[in-house]
Amino acid sequence: QVQLMESGGGLVQTGGSLKLSCTTSGITLSNTAMCWYRQAPGKERERVAVITSSGNTYYADSVKGRFTASKDNIAKMVYLQMNSLKPEDTGVYYCNRQYEYYSWGQGTRVTVSP
Repeated sequence: QVQLMESGGGLVQTGGSLKLSCTTSGITLSNTAMCWYRQAPGKERERVAVITSSGNTYYADSVKGRFTASKDNIAKMVYLQMNSLKPEDTGVYYCNRQYEYYSWGQGTRVTVSP
C-alpha cells in the first residue's frame, strides 16, 4: 500500500528558506516520476515541481530558480528545497505521482509572512 507523508513546513519570513520532505512507502522512486503540488488558500492545487524517475527536474515558472526538487531512491524520500520564499508561496504542499495520483497525504503547511 502506497503512503505519502509530507513534513517540514512552517512559518517563515519573506526571503527565507524551508526544506520539505516527503516520506514514501510502497513506491519504487527509481521507476516513478514524483511531483510537488501546492494549494494556496481559495485556489486549486497546482503542480510546482516534477522530478522524473531518472532525476531530471522541471519547475513551474513561479518557482523556477528558487525551488529545487531532489530525491533519495534508497531512502524513499523526495525533497523540496525552497529558497527566497514569497508570500505567494503560502499554501499546503503535497507530494504525489505525476499521473494517476496515489491517495493524498495530509500535506505540510507553508506560511510566508510579508
